[in-house]
Amino acid sequence: MATRGSHDAAGFFGSAREMIHLDTSFLIGIVAPKSTEYVRLRQWVQTGTEVKTNAISWGEFVCCPVTPHQLMIARYIIEEPLPFTRVEAERAADLFNATGRRRGSFVDCMIAASALVVGASIATLNRDHFVRFRPAGLQLEPL
Repeated sequence: MATRGSHDAAGFFGSAREMIHLDTSFLIGIVAPKSTEYVRLRQWVQTGTEVKTNAISWGEFVCCPVTPHQLMIARYIIEEPLPFTRVEAERAADLFNATGRRRGSFVDCMIAASALVVGASIATLNRDHFVRFRPAGLQLEPL
């Protein structure tokens, strides 16, 4: 059983007001006790902000060296990643084409498209990967 102030996943959920998608870099941070990302996540959720991620970011996250305990925490917080469907794939292709078809950038296009399709902003530590999607309407969360 977790004690008050310990790093557990309990107490994260509130009523939804808006949605924020967590990019892979942010997901990695939420499983580190007392990290800036963990603290920020708690603030969002305690104010009723819905926090999600997409299947693309989740796949990247689970490729990282995470412990079973960290994976359990992330699963509890995220619940179920949002799927990546044809709608998101087509939006990602539009973003890829509109931003110069940069080699190695399609995964970022996929993550951005997932957020745009559901009207979510993105929380990321790699802001330079996503700033080019602002003209398409993507909002980046201040950290």
